[in-house]
Amino acid sequence: MTSKIKPAKGAAYARIMGVGGYRPTRVVPNEEILKHIDSSDEWIRSRSGIATRHWAGPEETVSAMSVEAAGKAIADAGVTPEQIGAVIVSTVSHFKQTPAIATEIAHRIGAGKPAAFDISAGCAGFGYGLTLAKGMVTDGSAEYVLVIGVERLSDLTDLEDRATAFLFGDGAGAVVVGPAKEPAIGPTVWGSEGDKAETIKQTFGWDVYRRTPVPGGDGPEARMALEDIRYPAITQEGQAVFRWAVFEMAKVAQQALDAAGVSPDDLDVFIPHQANMRIIDSMVKTLKLPENVTVARDVETTGNTSAASIPLAMERLLATGQAKSGDTALVIGFGAGLVYAATVVTLP
Repeated sequence: MTSKIKPAKGAAYARIMGVGGYRPTRVVPNEEILKHIDSSDEWIRSRSGIATRHWAGPEETVSAMSVEAAGKAIADAGVTPEQIGAVIVSTVSHFKQTPAIATEIAHRIGAGKPAAFDISAGCAGFGYGLTLAKGMVTDGSAEYVLVIGVERLSDLTDLEDRATAFLFGDGAGAVVVGPAKEPAIGPTVWGSEGDKAETIKQTFGWDVYRRTPVPGGDGPEARMALEDIRYPAITQEGQAVFRWAVFEMAKVAQQALDAAGVSPDDLDVFIPHQANMRIIDSMVKTLKLPENVTVARDVETTGNTSAASIPLAMERLLATGQAKSGDTALVIGFGAGLVYAATVVTLP
């Protein structure tokens, strides 16, 4: 039986056309974290490589940060908001189940009536969104797709948890994906290992809730409220996550290189999820990357921003001249789920 469905009329290939980022204005050094945990600046740096992170203020919402990053990405791509046919937002810190924050962002940037939806894939979320955007462009359902990774992880940080209090930061990164005349986003190697889902999770137990100051003075009522009102927090089994990231994700990264037909010697840039400097350095060693490959180490001053970390690191490398347009980059995200996504891209 012959199908009556017309073939797709999308672009032959897709590419990242522009990138933008937003970091909250408040910079939080390790010294501020040390007010809440028994540790030291040296210990935090040796464990994670993190010296500072950005935390959002009341006005720097998930939506507001996304709009800022999106505006920069759209301008960098040389398109208009009206040309955006789809908005994909990856986040775990938009606390409304519905409606999707992507619909609000699409409206605020003046995108008209694009497809708009959220995805929850933790630290691999940007890679998931990028893969979906590539498919939309090549099958013709959208000519230009805006992909945003955004987090306010300070809202999910237990400041009294010595294992995680220093890890997380806030921010938004965005890219515009559009048509290309040659391959510029390689095949994605992605997946999940749900048997390890408990190693990183959001915990609702009272013992790990963060205490939240309540306005209204320091009398008995205020102190009682301080004890009763807390936020859910992200917890993780640090050693298990570290081993998985170093050994298993290096294999996934190599698979992405193989799928794209690229060798480590062909790479110009490596942009891994900015989870931990020790993980990044271990992956570089395992992959045997040449010394001339530029490695993103944005985690030092931005912390772990989950879905936002790869586009934020990409934007900084390009802005500072450490990477340039046309460079070949390996990107890989991995985290809660446990989920992962890796691909090779040409930088915008």
